[in-house]
Amino acid sequence: MLKKSALVLGVLLLFKVTQAQDAASSRYGIIPYPQQLVPQAGEFVITTKTKLVVPAGKTFSNEAAQLQALIKQGLGQALPAGTKAGAGTIVLTQDDQLAGEEDYTLQISTQQIQVGAKTPTGMFRAIQTLRQLMPVAVEGTTTKLTKIAIPAANITDHPAYGWRGMHLDVSRHFFSIDYLKKFINVLALYKMNKFHLHLTDDQGWRIEIKKYPLLTERGAWREWNNQDSACMEKAKTNPDMAIDASHIIHKDGKTLYGGFYTQAQMKDLIAYAAARHVEIIPEIDMPGHMMAAIREYPFLSCQGGVKWGKLFTTPICPCKETTFEFAENVFTEIAALFPSQYIHLGADEVDKSTWEHFDGVQEFMKEHHIKDVDELQSYFVKRMEKFFNSKGKKLIGWDEILEGGVSPTAMVMYWRSWVPSAPIHAAKNGNYVIMTPGNPLYFDGIPDRNSIANVYNFEPVPKGLTAAEGKFIIGAQANIWTEMIPSEKRADFMYMPRMTALAEVLWTHQADFDGYSRRLMTQYKRLDVMKVNYRMPDLDGFTEENVFVGKTKLNIAKPSPEMIIRYTTDGTAPTVKSPELPADYIIPGKISLRIAAFKPNGVHGEIYTLNYKPQTFFKPTEISGLQQGLKLDYFNGAYKGVTTLKEAGDSTGFVNNVIMPDSMGHGGKPFGAILKGYINVPETAIYSFFLTADDGANLYIDGEKVVDNDGWHAPLQKSGQIALQKGLHPIEVKFVEGGGGYTLKLEYRVNGGKIGRLPDEWLQVAK
Repeated sequence: MLKKSALVLGVLLLFKVTQAQDAASSRYGIIPYPQQLVPQAGEFVITTKTKLVVPAGKTFSNEAAQLQALIKQGLGQALPAGTKAGAGTIVLTQDDQLAGEEDYTLQISTQQIQVGAKTPTGMFRAIQTLRQLMPVAVEGTTTKLTKIAIPAANITDHPAYGWRGMHLDVSRHFFSIDYLKKFINVLALYKMNKFHLHLTDDQGWRIEIKKYPLLTERGAWREWNNQDSACMEKAKTNPDMAIDASHIIHKDGKTLYGGFYTQAQMKDLIAYAAARHVEIIPEIDMPGHMMAAIREYPFLSCQGGVKWGKLFTTPICPCKETTFEFAENVFTEIAALFPSQYIHLGADEVDKSTWEHFDGVQEFMKEHHIKDVDELQSYFVKRMEKFFNSKGKKLIGWDEILEGGVSPTAMVMYWRSWVPSAPIHAAKNGNYVIMTPGNPLYFDGIPDRNSIANVYNFEPVPKGLTAAEGKFIIGAQANIWTEMIPSEKRADFMYMPRMTALAEVLWTHQADFDGYSRRLMTQYKRLDVMKVNYRMPDLDGFTEENVFVGKTKLNIAKPSPEMIIRYTTDGTAPTVKSPELPADYIIPGKISLRIAAFKPNGVHGEIYTLNYKPQTFFKPTEISGLQQGLKLDYFNGAYKGVTTLKEAGDSTGFVNNVIMPDSMGHGGKPFGAILKGYINVPETAIYSFFLTADDGANLYIDGEKVVDNDGWHAPLQKSGQIALQKGLHPIEVKFVEGGGGYTLKLEYRVNGGKIGRLPDEWLQVAK
């Protein structure tokens, strides 16, 4: 009886702790969380009689105006000005004792709010914290408040990293100035400070260059390409994949897609961002990814003209002075337009083989003591860096600029996850590095239930650097490539809310995923008011392929109480008119359900397809003489799918779990693998398996295909179930990687428990 009482007491204490954590998260639902927050009793109440005290001069005039705008949206009018601190005042103070440009303090009591900052940037960051502590009505709802209550607290805060960025590709698909302003608003709310704007690529030139008008007159427009067609096909079932009609024109009997920003529009956007302390960094990508420019100015390539090669397009020619004249003219206008100290040159994915076939390349390389085409690209990058420096700018390039040698003053943006040595080499060389690895920071990858956690657990400083070398890692950013993001709503869905996880990594850098997850739930209503089409929280309690033995109930917990889960059984997508899923829905037999969670405004989250089939428990295999682990067969070469893998690999080995060891030496090259053995399950039950792969993988148990995640794709999780009796069962995982960064992970769940890593001791193989 004593043990039972202790258990009950423990459960009650855990429940109380959880309640307290939820209450704290609701009261201080700030993302990114401050470095130090000491809760205080009570709250400060802002009314129309509260006075705002601002230091004399214009130091904080912009930030005071931003605060007033928030309060006016909430109360219907701005606050009267005050001249001295006292009860019922909000006081902005310049504090030169603070160390950093973005540091701030907040002292919120029941009587007063004191905001301290050294610079306008720090003051703006403080106001964003106040903004998140205010009710969501300050974001601009039609309902005006009679008061704005802010919970009391003492906050001391500063960022862990100076570069906290987001990248948006506007070349593959184009986005309006209004959307870019909305994007900047979201960045500012979460204390992100760099906006990397990818303005040019093969698919379109998006910024006006007055000296070369054809770049936008013709280079900003294209006929439909294969990516547009793929988006159109997906739009049949997902309206967010529809191409924005406002960017379509009809000219000379052709339907064209595109658009561009005038320099006047860009100046306005830059000023808008600067007022919110977000720096816009322009990228004009060269020498590769220049098809849109070369089509209009064919002299830019070595051969004249441009075409697609095996992987990439014809680059501009680094052996012609006319190339540098063009580049310098373009960047002269870019340098004058953008006040940022940085310009991104790109310099990635260059088809250097085209240079080798140019008659003058060997003579040029010999004249300039260049030994190969890697050094030829390095010559181009270094020469452009000197030009940037002459304009008072610093060069940033993708990590390919390391090939052939790089100057120690160039900044390196690391993206190729399959070249883990690149950021280490750059930092040891004295180059500042911005981390943007494809996994997990390419936000064009389709998100799943792991995406937010993967971002939150990202560590910017790679292993292999000393503390001193680690200081050359100045931060990170996430990249949004838009080949398959044709609309503004789709862009929102792809980057939110996982950007909030990156914001906390880079500002707070204190791992508290559970606390972050609770605070994230408080952010959704604010994003609703801001009209951000974020990806709603995942539903849980099922897999994609499900089995049942006897009577089975489907019980799905709602992410938030106001959501309604609706379902269909005829294969159509659920709508607001579809029936609500009962709390304990009994699976009637073999069936396919489609379910989605709906917000009160009718917007729904992911649509899940749940297939159910009856199954009897698979009997265990009787076998002895096993040892822990799995056999690994490794296949060299490119395999489009796991079904094309041969019976025997090019090499074999053993692993402890469903992993690919680095010793296999696959770094960046395509390969295949089969992992095979037995799984020893400890009880008779229905087991759920979750297989994450980049590119493709399938899971087989007892000869049954449990999870199908085949085909080349970005990191993606698929799931399935199988009913197993206690004991040994044959298990096989087939995996293919198309080249680049790879991912392979197998997790499991049983009896509604937590999803976790498959235990090593469950896996066995013949000696």
